[in-house]
Amino acid sequence: MIYRIIQKRRLFLSLSTLAVALSVLALFVWGLNFGIDFTGGSSLEVQFKNYQPTITEISDSLKGANLHNLVIQPTSDSYILKFKEISEEVHQTVVKDLQALTLKHQGATFKEMQFDSVGPSIGTELKSKSFNATAICFIMIILYISFAFRKVSKPVASWKFGVAAIIALIHDILFTLGVFAVLGHFYGVEINTPFIAAVLTVLGYSVSDTIIVFDRIRENLPKSQEDFENTVNRSVNQTLTRSINTSFSAILALLAVLFFGGSTIKDFALALIVGIFVGTYSSIFVASPVLVVWDRIVRGQKNN
Repeated sequence: MIYRIIQKRRLFLSLSTLAVALSVLALFVWGLNFGIDFTGGSSLEVQFKNYQPTITEISDSLKGANLHNLVIQPTSDSYILKFKEISEEVHQTVVKDLQALTLKHQGATFKEMQFDSVGPSIGTELKSKSFNATAICFIMIILYISFAFRKVSKPVASWKFGVAAIIALIHDILFTLGVFAVLGHFYGVEINTPFIAAVLTVLGYSVSDTIIVFDRIRENLPKSQEDFENTVNRSVNQTLTRSINTSFSAILALLAVLFFGGSTIKDFALALIVGIFVGTYSSIFVASPVLVVWDRIVRGQKNN
């Protein structure tokens, strides 16, 4: 069965445009909830032995320290506490308050494992490097696809495949950022360096999926008796099952990490789930339709 995906491109591109517009609106209205990696703050990792306090007990014990934006993340054998940057005096007060939790339990011990401070200057540098890494990634993708598809000249030039892939990637990034703007506003989900790693991973995954579709188009073009639109549609259908199955398998594994993994990697897993889902959608319903729309525009200009 051949699905008329490309023939219904207006519907899919309209949905994508609406999703991107809402994402941009969410970013403009609420923005991203940057964590201490970007805004500056402190991170304290502590370990309890022979007694594991609850998150509520830890939070209640630190009320006197007046920590701002306190986030408590339990790991397999420790707790990571994140909050706004504090002085050394407040740091020692926090350690004493946490150590006091063990006094009521015989044999319980407390250990401070690590304390880090991240200044705003480091946060600014991380933002700049993240932007530069993404920009370099875009340029390299266009160059790679242009080279890989250099023998394709009709009806669309090889570099147009690269631009179509970048449009799909921008769609993926904006949608993912929009989702996290909403999650940050309503649920306090923060953006830290693991999120940037997740976005870059999504870029690689998404462009790989897009190249699979484009490669099938390249293979079918010389031997196809159909016009460009139907050739693209047949190519998308031939790779549809593969794309969905691969993404579904990856998302299942990430869901296991999200629900059963440590809290420190949940946001990373969530970003990958959102990114892979929208990346699969864009490789099928955005990148290929963009090529067909571009071809129609060029042929329309030539006819005029």
